[in-house]
Amino acid sequence: MAGVGLGTASRVVRGKGSVSQAKLERVKKAIDALGYRPSHAARSLLYGTSRMIGVYIPLLSGTFYTSLLQVIDTELRAAGLHMMVAFGVSREEGRRQAVEGVGFLLERGCDGVIVLTSPLEDSDLAALGPRRDRVVALNHSFDSIGGQCFAVDHRLGGQLAARALLEHGHRDIAVIAGPSTVADNIERIGGFMDELRSAGIDTGTLWVAERDFSSGAGYAAAQELMASGRRFSALFCANDEMALGALSWFHEAGVRVPQDVSVIGYDDAPASAYSAPRLSSVHIPWREMTKSGVAELLNLCYDMRRPVTRVFPVSVSLRASLAHFEGNP
Repeated sequence: MAGVGLGTASRVVRGKGSVSQAKLERVKKAIDALGYRPSHAARSLLYGTSRMIGVYIPLLSGTFYTSLLQVIDTELRAAGLHMMVAFGVSREEGRRQAVEGVGFLLERGCDGVIVLTSPLEDSDLAALGPRRDRVVALNHSFDSIGGQCFAVDHRLGGQLAARALLEHGHRDIAVIAGPSTVADNIERIGGFMDELRSAGIDTGTLWVAERDFSSGAGYAAAQELMASGRRFSALFCANDEMALGALSWFHEAGVRVPQDVSVIGYDDAPASAYSAPRLSSVHIPWREMTKSGVAELLNLCYDMRRPVTRVFPVSVSLRASLAHFEGNP
């Protein structure tokens, strides 16, 4: 219809190569008249690549994974690639869901897969065969693909949270932990308790609740904590969403933060800087870690040779929710 050769039409469709203005306009006119759309499946067969990256997340809830997906999608789009997402539906049978999710992404033709905070095991990766070489893990480490894993020292993060409370004079401390089945939660709570024990605190006497990382869980746990009658001057929450939920309940109950109780969270999510009061939190460089993980996968899949960072410092962002202990909690 355009009256040009196949090569010219292809260059216009792909947006690559030299085409005269007259031929470009004729091809575009033919595309509009025919309602032509390139076949993704045909392109994959022709070039041996789908230009699509899969992402598996254990749960599609809250704001934590949303912000990481935004970083991944931005990086992929800038490279002319697209993202396909699979996710689990509950923390029960998390490993089975992860195996099925990664399999789904690979079967749909994804050139590589990014796995976030996964319950997968090395044997599950081994079952992927050669495709294991195109899997990158974020916030998790596997012995079999060590160079393809990007994580931070969560034990240190827990220690820093405890140290911040201790340096502000707090010794009667309550804890809202995440699920005991999640590896990075185990590390951060372990580091937190170790630091308290080093300061002579009997951690066996602390009020500790295990919750699911959601704001609603933090809200309910704060209510239970106050109803328990336990003495505390500070609260450590294993993620910011639970901390924000706790802040909400304290506000409704007339408990002043930080005058009556100090609160510190974990992750330093974007919302923590805009809560009332602004939330102190352990800063994890999620954005930098995610961008490096994407770069590593693009290098593996497309030989892009992008720079990759592998060390991500952990720190504490001190804000208004944490104050020095001045009297009886």
